[in-house]
Amino acid sequence: MNQESNNHSAGRGTGSDRVSLLMLTASMVIYGTIGIFRRSIPLSSGMLACVRGLLGSAFLCAYVKLRGGKLRHGMAREDLVRLIVSGAMIGVNWILLFEAFNYTSVATATLCYYMQPVIVILVSPLYLGERLTGKKLLCVACAVLGMFLVTGLPGAAGAAGAAGHTPAEHLRGVACGLGAAALYAGVIMVNKKGGPVDMWERTIIQLFTAAVVLIPYLILTENFSEIRLTGVQTGLVLILGIVHTGIAYALYFGSMGGLKAQTIALFSYIDPVVALILSAVILGEALTPAGMIGAVLILGAALFSEL
Repeated sequence: MNQESNNHSAGRGTGSDRVSLLMLTASMVIYGTIGIFRRSIPLSSGMLACVRGLLGSAFLCAYVKLRGGKLRHGMAREDLVRLIVSGAMIGVNWILLFEAFNYTSVATATLCYYMQPVIVILVSPLYLGERLTGKKLLCVACAVLGMFLVTGLPGAAGAAGAAGHTPAEHLRGVACGLGAAALYAGVIMVNKKGGPVDMWERTIIQLFTAAVVLIPYLILTENFSEIRLTGVQTGLVLILGIVHTGIAYALYFGSMGGLKAQTIALFSYIDPVVALILSAVILGEALTPAGMIGAVLILGAALFSEL
């Protein structure tokens, strides 16, 4: 980046940065409400993930076209395969995350999901050949301790009871949340190996693939005749697909041009904070004092590893 691009003119640069910051903040707040919406939608996690992928990819296609952009139809075969594989991983990742919201508190599921950076740290030396430093190991240790405190282990009964779930359900939710984190870490690894691909094109292919790969699974497991949604529930599904996926992605990617990478990393943690607050205020799923300490350890370790 040259000196001129670093030194924005006082008026235009500040205004552009402010708009980008508002866009990024809005996208993170939207992401932070996913767990609350999921609780109100009586669809299976697989069906909801499929619909989300279809609506999200359709919205982004329309958005790119309206902006006058073009989607290329040619890319390296290896890159296309990577996008399809990572898209399939996103589909299963969504299922596990939605299941985590069903079986444990929104706060616990969200914090389990934010173990992604720690998993990336552990896998990077094997997959990317990156060096595992002492600081990274400290991040891992803090996050694991935080996870121990958040999940209530071995006192899982207390953590589960506070969220209205049995200990077995709570542990299942924790497992699903960690599984979702592992899959998303896998998506990050696959994307890092790929060549340069337009971010809009990459996201559209991944979201569409996430939906398509779930269709055979739904045909085998879903009883479509039993699906019944009220008008309000249908509206919530549309919001999850269009607002939480299409619009949130558009805001997130649209903000990147005017912000530094560290700013984006820092503000990305608005998502879990919003989820924790809404989980406590709306659902009455407040974290225990130990859980609060664990949340700070997990999010602090994840943020430090990204910065």
